[in-house]
Amino acid sequence: MAKNKKNASVRVTQIKSPIGRRKDQQATLIGLGLNKCGRTNELEDTPSVRGMINKVSHLLKVDGVE
Repeated sequence: MAKNKKNASVRVTQIKSPIGRRKDQQATLIGLGLNKCGRTNELEDTPSVRGMINKVSHLLKVDGVE
């Protein structure tokens, strides 16, 4: 990702269901603005968002957007 760009963003798409996952993983998906399979959200590329993505990376597809 472009770390020096001011408006760098990342697009995340939920590809798996959070059913049967831990509550903190379900809450992380909600924090990313996702709650159903197939939903996509474009977020600012910050360290906190990257940490949330890493936590539930097995449920997401991540595309970098400049």
